Amino acid sequence: MNSDKNTPRLLGAAFLIVFVASVLGDVMQTSVVGSGSISDILVNISDNLTLMRISILVGLVASVGIVALAVLLYIVFNKQNKIIAFVALGWWLAEAIILAASKIGAFALIPLSLEFVEAGAPASSYFQTLGDFLYYGLNKQGYNIHMLFFILGGILWFYLFYRSRYIPRVLSVWGLASVCLLSINVLLVLCDPDVGVILILGLPYLVFEALIGPWFMVKGIRDGSETK
Repeated sequence: MNSDKNTPRLLGAAFLIVFVASVLGDVMQTSVVGSGSISDILVNISDNLTLMRISILVGLVASVGIVALAVLLYIVFNKQNKIIAFVALGWWLAEAIILAASKIGAFALIPLSLEFVEAGAPASSYFQTLGDFLYYGLNKQGYNIHMLFFILGGILWFYLFYRSRYIPRVLSVWGLASVCLLSINVLLVLCDPDVGVILILGLPYLVFEALIGPWFMVKGIRDGSETK
């Protein structure tokens, strides 16, 4: 494929930004909310406002990174198969939008948690009802839905990687297989939110995404030095 020599570097940077921001944002939010009832979650958020705000900001960075990554991939693959590339672009743009929208729920939990604590953390009130909707309904389910769009786009992108040989086919197969494996967990969670994360199903893609970014950056540096 004919692509600009800087494209691999940009792809590598985009993959790394999405990977780091996604993992960091999830870890920070999980450490803030902890476990327990929605009342416990609201109290935990009120005690960790700064970390909660940072986790939301990092999540938005991941959303922007997804847009940049999707556009770069479209630039690379639109000449090979414009229809598939366009559909994959649409899936990942939808993924980024839904992820950003889910952060509205997380952001709204901040003032709600403060009001809840100021009210004396009543055992049964509208705070719990609204908190349930914002955290489990908008924030968590929005995140789960964004993962579905990631799966749909990822399958198409890695299929194009495989067909084009833009990366070694072993990496393409790894990416495609790990996305399909991850889809099992995503579908289970969408059907039953209580299932939670099954680490063994997501770990192969997590490792893949941690490696593909540096691989692209090394490829870009190597290709750039070869043209000098």
